[in-house]
Amino acid sequence: MIAPVIETDRLLLRPIRLGDWEAYAAAWADPEMVRFIGGAPRDRNTSWGKFLMGAGLWPVLGYGYWTFADRKTNAFLGSGGLARFERGVAALEGHVEAGWAFVPAAWGKGYATEAMAAVMGWADSNLPATEIRAIIDHGNVASQRVAAKCGFKLLIPALPEMPEVALWQRDKPAQ
Repeated sequence: MIAPVIETDRLLLRPIRLGDWEAYAAAWADPEMVRFIGGAPRDRNTSWGKFLMGAGLWPVLGYGYWTFADRKTNAFLGSGGLARFERGVAALEGHVEAGWAFVPAAWGKGYATEAMAAVMGWADSNLPATEIRAIIDHGNVASQRVAAKCGFKLLIPALPEMPEVALWQRDKPAQ
């Protein structure tokens, strides 16, 4: 299975493809982009592994990461979606994990909320999971707002395995 294409008003959520690689690598090498996601820019080799992992989630799990692109220009804006990363964090085990990251030039424009609302809509229609979790750095107020707008609520203020992040959870709406 590959990622389905989802269109929103301004975005195209599409499968990760090789043509996204250079923009992806540049984004993850940017210290500003990673400030609240590990804090250290990624080298190309690390980014390559993460890039392949994002695409590889789909055939293994039936869900995964998308490239977030500008609907008009198809420019790479970021990536994210749903995952299972086996982080060794007890509170994430057995749960679908949501994640998103956008290039700094796309910040403050509502793209993350637009993209993740579409991802949550897809999840509600296609996944049996009744809850989705996300980890968010304490300093990442923008992502905390995105999570809240997408129905996530703070579940654990600091994880024992990762004290710099909080665990958020979104319950599937009753149908």
